[in-house]
Amino acid sequence: MENEIGFAFPQIDPVIFALGPVSVKWYGMAYLVGLLLSIFYMKILVGKKQLWQKHYNLNSDLIDDMAFYTFIFGVFSGGRMGYVLFYNLEKYLESPMDIFKIWDGGMSIHGGIFFSALVVMIFARYKKVYYRHLFDVSMAALPIGILLGRIANFINDELWGHVTNVAWAVRFPNGGGVPRHPSQLYEGLLEGVVAFIILFIMVWHFKSLKRPGLTAGVFGLIYGASRIFVEFYRVPDPQIGYYLGFITQGMILSLPVLLLGTWLIITSKSAQKKVENYKPKPQADTLSEEV
Repeated sequence: MENEIGFAFPQIDPVIFALGPVSVKWYGMAYLVGLLLSIFYMKILVGKKQLWQKHYNLNSDLIDDMAFYTFIFGVFSGGRMGYVLFYNLEKYLESPMDIFKIWDGGMSIHGGIFFSALVVMIFARYKKVYYRHLFDVSMAALPIGILLGRIANFINDELWGHVTNVAWAVRFPNGGGVPRHPSQLYEGLLEGVVAFIILFIMVWHFKSLKRPGLTAGVFGLIYGASRIFVEFYRVPDPQIGYYLGFITQGMILSLPVLLLGTWLIITSKSAQKKVENYKPKPQADTLSEEV
C-alpha cells in the first residue's frame, strides 16, 4: 500500500522542555545554537591571519558586534519581514498587528539573507571595514545555521515535499500521512552539509578569503542552485502555489542570490587587487569602505 512506503515520521515533540507558560522549542534552539556555533567558527577564521590579505583587520570583538546586529535586524527581523512581504502580504495588510505574532510561525530565509546583507553593509561602513570581508566570513559560517534550521523544520513536521514512492520517503502527519519527499533534509544536506564542506576546503586549502567576495559568492551559487533544485520536490506555500504551473516563490527569490553570488565571484579578483594596492589615509588604521 502507498502509505506503507518509506518511513514513519519519528514523532519528535517540537517542544524540548517547558517551565510553566514558557516553552523551549527545537526551532528556537536551532537559531540559538546556530548563532553560537557560527560566531565560534567566524572567530576562528578571523584569528588565522594567514588566511587573509595584508590589510586583514577583523577581530573577535568585531565579530561579536556584527553577529548581534545581524541576528536581531537581519536574521530575525529580516526573516520575519521577508515572510510578510514575500509570502503573505495581503494577509498582513488586513491585520498588521499579526506581523508581531511570531509565535504563530512565518520566517523567510531569503528575507534573512537580504536584510542581513544590508545590515552587514551598514555595519561595515560604520566600522570602516571592507564589507566583502564580512560577507565572506559570514557566508563561510552560515551553512551551520541553515543545517540546524532545516532539521528543526523536519522535527516541526513542516515544509515537506511532494508525494513520492522513493524508498527514503517520510510519512508526515501534517502531510496527510502519505509518503513524501523529506525536502527539509534535502535542503539541510545541500545548503548545509555540502555547502559547508565546499567552503571549508576553499577557505582552508585554497585560501579563498584572500580574494574578497569569492567565498560569499560561491555560497550564493550553492545556495541558489540548491534551493531551486529542491523546490521541484517541495510543496509550495498554499497561499501562493505555482507561477506558470511550475515556478515557485522560492525559485524566484533564489535568483537574486545566484546573481549576487556570480557578481561577487567575477569581481573578487579585482577586489583583491584593490586591497593589495590600498594605501591608508593619514591617521587611518583600518580598511575603509572606499576600497
